[in-house]
This record gives sequence, C-alpha cells and structure tokens, in this order.
Amino acid sequence: MFQAYGFGYEEYSKKLSKLLEVEQKREEDYQKSLEIVEEIDRNYRP
Repeated sequence: MFQAYGFGYEEYSKKLSKLLEVEQKREEDYQKSLEIVEEIDRNYRP
C-alpha cells in the first residue's frame, strides 16, 4: 500500500481522509479500465 499511495495500512485504516483518497483512486482506475476495454471492443470486434 505504501508504494501505491504513499502511506501504510495503519494510517489508511485510521484516517477517513486517507480511506476516501484511496477509494477515489481505485474508482478512477476502475473507470479507466472500463474505458480501455470498451475501446478495445470497438476497435477489434469483427
């Protein structure tokens, strides 16, 4: 967790602001992955 977000699990679990920051980043990554899959489907589906 430290490498990905710059703080450890203990800080993540104790501070709401850190938890929200991590969850927002995860949501953004998830949305980007959906966009990539959608683009691949559009470009390579026969």
